[in-house]
Amino acid sequence: MRHPLERRGLVLAVSTTSTIVMVGLSFLGWGGPAAFLAHRARVAFLVLVVLMTIVALLSPVNLSSGEREDPSSRALFLPTTVAILFLAWLMPFMDRRDLWTVDGDVARWAGVATLLVGGVLRIWPMFVLGYRFSGLVAIQPGHELVTTGPYRHVRHPSYLGMMLGLVGWALVFRSSIGLVVAVLGIPLLVERIESEEGLLASHFGAAYADYRRTTWRLVPGLY
Repeated sequence: MRHPLERRGLVLAVSTTSTIVMVGLSFLGWGGPAAFLAHRARVAFLVLVVLMTIVALLSPVNLSSGEREDPSSRALFLPTTVAILFLAWLMPFMDRRDLWTVDGDVARWAGVATLLVGGVLRIWPMFVLGYRFSGLVAIQPGHELVTTGPYRHVRHPSYLGMMLGLVGWALVFRSSIGLVVAVLGIPLLVERIESEEGLLASHFGAAYADYRRTTWRLVPGLY
């Protein structure tokens, strides 16, 4: 098992590299940095992405498999990474050429706002859970059930933030393809949620059963 500092170093390296590659691909799709930064909504998008990456890296988030892990969730890492990197280039590319786009700057600014909300919901739980927030579906040493803050009404606020972030990202580039991908990604997200809830239920027993009866899985009042 890796030392915690080594795992933190891995998270730092992966997150920083991913952000740089995504931004580079976005620039490439739009024909270069100057063309990309010619619109204020895209500038706002870039600022948000950089700030959210920095804030997330200030949290204790890790990639530890902990005491128990459901390894099935790892199968989604590679296809998800490939899809995200492809979208990072494709959406700006299609936006620049006005292919299959959602019309108007209203969509772009709605995307910026949605991305901001999604980013808050994605990152807030990282600080609430601390070291227990892992990129893997795992039970960490000394793991406790958290039912406060963003977890008071929703069991998976970070996943809700991730979905809102994807929708916001697509809208910034007026991408109908990105919106379709967000919808198609829901079954994969539900699969990961079920894996995580199964692990938590086996670890916390009746306490988690009670928590599930009084909260929503992802969207309050809906699901």
